[in-house]
Amino acid sequence: MSQDPHGTELRHLPLEDLHKAAGAKFGAFAGWSMPLTYPAGVMKEHLHTREQAGLFDISHMKLFEVSGPDAAALLERACPLAAGSLELSQSKYTFFLNEQAGIIDDLIVTRLGPNHHMVVANAGNATIDEVHLTVLAQDRSVTVSPLDRVFLAIQGPAAWDALSRGGIETGMLTFMHGIEPRSDWFMSRSGYTGEDGFEIGLPEADARELVAALLADDRVQWIGLAARDSLRLEAGLCLHGQDITPDIDPVSAGLMWAIPKDIRAAGAFIGADALRAKIAAGVAQKRVGLKPEGRQPVRAGALLFDADGTPAGTVTSGGFGPSAGHPVAMGYVTATLAKPGTRIFADVRGTKIPVDIAPLPFTPHRYRKG
Repeated sequence: MSQDPHGTELRHLPLEDLHKAAGAKFGAFAGWSMPLTYPAGVMKEHLHTREQAGLFDISHMKLFEVSGPDAAALLERACPLAAGSLELSQSKYTFFLNEQAGIIDDLIVTRLGPNHHMVVANAGNATIDEVHLTVLAQDRSVTVSPLDRVFLAIQGPAAWDALSRGGIETGMLTFMHGIEPRSDWFMSRSGYTGEDGFEIGLPEADARELVAALLADDRVQWIGLAARDSLRLEAGLCLHGQDITPDIDPVSAGLMWAIPKDIRAAGAFIGADALRAKIAAGVAQKRVGLKPEGRQPVRAGALLFDADGTPAGTVTSGGFGPSAGHPVAMGYVTATLAKPGTRIFADVRGTKIPVDIAPLPFTPHRYRKG
């Protein structure tokens, strides 16, 4: 059993042997030993996903099946979501909020049947999320079942065709919809790259067969966690624990598009009163895109200053965008500075780097919405 730098034992992916055989370099992430890169390297992995199809092992994430007559009511208490109004197969990006409207986790909920939903949660929050759901399920006619599945993502313009050639028919599935195509399988058209793609939860034996079939296609390559991070950052997608946390609310994070207006106004979800108060009062800081001048990346944790040297915010994610062709970052700035085109400065090891507020995403989303 490997350990992280703090001596904590790491969990291992069921398909770890396949990643080792592919030459992966591993590192610790959210309590797991994860493939960070493969021999091609981050730049080529990133660009390959944008141009063809990248295969990601995301089995560190957690699937929860929520079923029973009170399934929708449970989710509507746990999330700012009209779970009972979702169409069958419809997926929705949403949150678990605390009483202060801070984001405990961001999730995708899919309605698979009248009383049957699937919840996809982040790896680092899986235990917290399970406890949260289980406590809320008490005295309700609902079952919360953590599923033991391998979870794979295939992303990029060739993803749908590669799946079809691999024997997986995606049919009429469009962006933010999910189905159960086989027994013990869950498949949604979604992802974390800004590209068209799919996420598939399935038993290990089936996963090994699917991986072999997909990798037989020259357009499909394993992609590591490092390129997944640069892809999601270019796409303007948040990483929980950095860009969103239990101390950050959806208003400040610019994520209110995920909460329907009627739910904002009258929903009885946890944190509803605090969220409505924040909407009414306005926020002090807002999440923005950041484009550093030149080629020097600005990393998470860098402090931001306005033109007069007054503290203006903090970078939460940053790196180089291979598809954008320049450094990209996200962070929080004083609300009055959040307009695109505003110039501020980042402190990088004592040097003030000019940074422009930039619209998100840095590269256009290419989801199949119809």
